[in-house]
Amino acid sequence: MTRRELAALIPYSESQIAMVERGERPPKPGYVDTVDAALGAGGVLRVLIPDVAEKHHPAWAEEYVKLQAEALALHSYCTHFLHGLLQTEEYADAVFGSVRPSMEANEIERSVQARLTTQILLTRKPACRMTFVLEEPVLRRKMGGQAVWEGQLRNLLKLSELHNLQLQVMPLARETHAGMDGPMTLLETPEHHTIGYVEGQRGSYFLTEPDDISVLSHRYGTLRSQALDAEASRALIQRLLTGEA
Repeated sequence: MTRRELAALIPYSESQIAMVERGERPPKPGYVDTVDAALGAGGVLRVLIPDVAEKHHPAWAEEYVKLQAEALALHSYCTHFLHGLLQTEEYADAVFGSVRPSMEANEIERSVQARLTTQILLTRKPACRMTFVLEEPVLRRKMGGQAVWEGQLRNLLKLSELHNLQLQVMPLARETHAGMDGPMTLLETPEHHTIGYVEGQRGSYFLTEPDDISVLSHRYGTLRSQALDAEASRALIQRLLTGEA
């Protein structure tokens, strides 16, 4: 049976079915039962329900979450929204609430809580060395509204005081820079290998080949040299909070 044929039998669109199949989104409550009945599978698919309930991340993100938790160092360039490690609960809720096709309320809640759980890395011992380059529009976008936005900016100022974390802002005043190809993250594993992680519209992927890592490392290093330094970045965030920028 094709996705189109299945979509004609159940209250889910072809695109929603495809996203579940690719592991990009956990199925909604009742999805497995509905598909099982439509396919006449006799309950075979229902054995998946306990496992599905425990999944808080899409399949392609599970490996990233594991690698991030073990990382010795993490370096990330953020272009559209803040890295999950930097997000407040309210900001994360707004991010997941912006996803299209829309997520169910319980999906959003599970995703937000899973994201907050990863933030133990911020204060882990031994410390993970972290740097973030944030596009200025990311800071200016009032994701979730004024109160959420202000709370998020205050959280960034607080996080910037951590000895193992450095925030830098890529100012709008800079006409061009090395990050025009999009967001990226570099992770250093306990074995001192570097892994690249690149996000896209329909999923994300890892880069491990030396040539690819060399390009990403050079690109990220250039981005840091082009961005505001940590002190100037903090000052910009403070001006945004007070309405002076």
